[in-house]
Amino acid sequence: EQREHRVFEQLLDSYPGLLERLRNGSEEEILHVGELIGKGAAGARGDDTKSLKSAILDWISLKGDPIQPPLHRNSKIDRGFNHRLTGSLLCPAGLDWDDDETRENLRSGEISVCGDQWPIFLYAGSIYDAEDPWCGLLRSRLLTCAYKHVFTSPSSVDKDPKATRSGNARLHGMNCVTTASIAYIATQVRFALSSSSVFSRTDTSTDSETFYHSLLDLFEDPDESKEVADLLTWWNRQVFPASSAAKRPISVNSALSKIRTKRLATKHAADSNVAVGSS
Repeated sequence: EQREHRVFEQLLDSYPGLLERLRNGSEEEILHVGELIGKGAAGARGDDTKSLKSAILDWISLKGDPIQPPLHRNSKIDRGFNHRLTGSLLCPAGLDWDDDETRENLRSGEISVCGDQWPIFLYAGSIYDAEDPWCGLLRSRLLTCAYKHVFTSPSSVDKDPKATRSGNARLHGMNCVTTASIAYIATQVRFALSSSSVFSRTDTSTDSETFYHSLLDLFEDPDESKEVADLLTWWNRQVFPASSAAKRPISVNSALSKIRTKRLATKHAADSNVAVGSS
C-alpha cells in the first residue's frame, strides 16, 4: 500500500489540478479520470512493448554479426529458451547456459523460472559474481540501450546522451533516472527476449509482475540504500549526464575538497566565536 501511495503522490505532482478535480468531481468524473489514466498507461506500455520487440534484435549481438539462426522481428515464437542467444540472456544468474542438461531443462520447462530468479542480462557483460551479487547488477548495455530507446528517443541509443529530439523523458519533464523506470525497462527487455506473445501481468510463464516487484523490493530495502544510490548515479551518467543526479562526488584528496574542508572549518570557527560572544 505504501508503494501505491507513493505512486499516487508522484502522479499528483506530475499533473497540476488533478487533486482538485478528484476532490471536487462527481463519482462519475472520478471514475472517468481513472479510466483515462489506465488507458494512457496501457497504451504507453503497449507502444513500448511493440517498439522493443523489433529493436532489441539490434542490441543482442555484436555489430555486424548476424543472429544465427535468424530471429524474426515480428514473431517471438523462436525466442526465449528456444534460441541459443536469447536463452543465454534469459538464463537465471547462477545457472550455466553452456551446460547441455541445464539448457535442455530450461527449454523443456523441467527447470521452472520464477520472476525473482533474475536473468543474466541484468548484469554488465552478463557476468554474475555469486560472492558479490551487486557487482554489475542492472548496468548492462542491453538495459541502457532499451532505456534510451524508450525514454530519450530511438536515435539516441548509439549516441552520447543529449537532446536529439523530444523524447518521452523531455516531454514529461523527466531529467533523472528513477528506480521504477529501471525496473520497468528491465521488465520490458525480459519480455522482449521471451517467446511470449502477449504482455500480461497475470502471465505465469513470464511472471512479469513478480519480476518487476522483486526489483522494486530491492530498491526500497533500506539496507541496500548505498548500492541503490550508486546505481542511480551510474544510470544518470549514462542517460542524463548534465543532471545534478549524475554529478560525481568530489575526490577526497583533491584540491577542491581541501578548499571546501578549510572553508567549512573557518565557518564553524566563526560560528563558534559568535556563539561564545553572545553568551
